[in-house]
This record gives sequence, structure tokens and C-alpha cells, in this order.
Amino acid sequence: MAQWSAEDKPVKIDKWDTAALKNALDDGAKKVILEGFKLKESHTLFDLRLLICTVAVGFSFFALLWDYIRPFPESRPVLIICVLSYFVLMGVLTIYTTYIEKGIFLVALDKDEAGLEPDDVWELSSSLKKYDDKYHLQISVLPGTTKISRSMDFTKSVSEFFDENGKFDYNNFEPEVRNLKAKLSQSHKE
Repeated sequence: MAQWSAEDKPVKIDKWDTAALKNALDDGAKKVILEGFKLKESHTLFDLRLLICTVAVGFSFFALLWDYIRPFPESRPVLIICVLSYFVLMGVLTIYTTYIEKGIFLVALDKDEAGLEPDDVWELSSSLKKYDDKYHLQISVLPGTTKISRSMDFTKSVSEFFDENGKFDYNNFEPEVRNLKAKLSQSHKE
């Protein structure tokens, strides 16, 4: 008897849940790029977000600890500094996710086999507005040699990739992502 794995089970979601639809499609695109093209995922974009959050929580924890060691009237200046620092860092986090991440859910590196050329950086970003059925996927490549970014995208109805019961049709979605990446790879080589 063959061993069952979680990847073999078809993804089934509530078709009225926009976030679940987007996440399932994003995961499908991520799987196509990472497994189908053997690219290496880079976590630096998301690690910076985690660093900002960690520093903010560190300020909160320090304020809590300082207030425990030296009760309120004495700890007031430290508490004010920590609270202000936390809110400033939350503002920085909002700006970072809005203007730098911009909906990017995958950064993948295409390593040069010989190791002589710099890595090509592939970015996948998507959007699916609430109460809308149009899924927008954008793939961008930044070649390591030319540093001239190129991108292609498609917008399709989510009903093309999910059946009536909310089951994700990966076999219908995969060719769309593969074709988009192939076109972008072809234009990148020209």
C-alpha cells in the first residue's frame, strides 16, 4: 500500500472565502515555480518583516519587564519611549508591506549552473479583491547580468480553477503559470 502524503490530497476551500481562494492559487503558483522549474526560494523579503516585528515586540517586552522591576511612577519615561517606539515600528511595518512587499508571495532564485553569473531573481505577486472573481498574477524577473526587470501577468476568473464544490483544479492552473513563466523566460533571453 502506497504512503499517503498531504500533497496528494486535493485542495478544497470555501469558494466564497476570497482569502482562501487567493491563498490556494498563490500556493499553486508557488508549487509550479519551485517544484516545476527547480528554483530556490529566498526568504530575505519576509525575514525583514519578521525582524521589524521582533524588534517591536522586544520593545513591548522590555516595557513590561521594566515596569515589573520599577513600578509605574518610576518607569514612566521608559514606558513612553517603548510605546512610541512600538507605534513607530508598526508604521514602518505598514509602509514596508505596502510599498516594498506589494503583494509579493514568492521570491525565487535561478542559480547559474556554472556559478559564474549572478542569480536571476523571480518574484510572484498577486491580488484578488474582495467580492471580485478576477485573480491577477504577476511574474517578474530581474536578471543577474543585465539588471533590467521584466514582468508579465494574467487576470483570470477564479471559476476557471475551482469547481462547484470549491476543489482546486491544479491541472488547469499549472499550464497558465508555466506559459507565463516560459514567455517571460523567452523574452528574458532575447
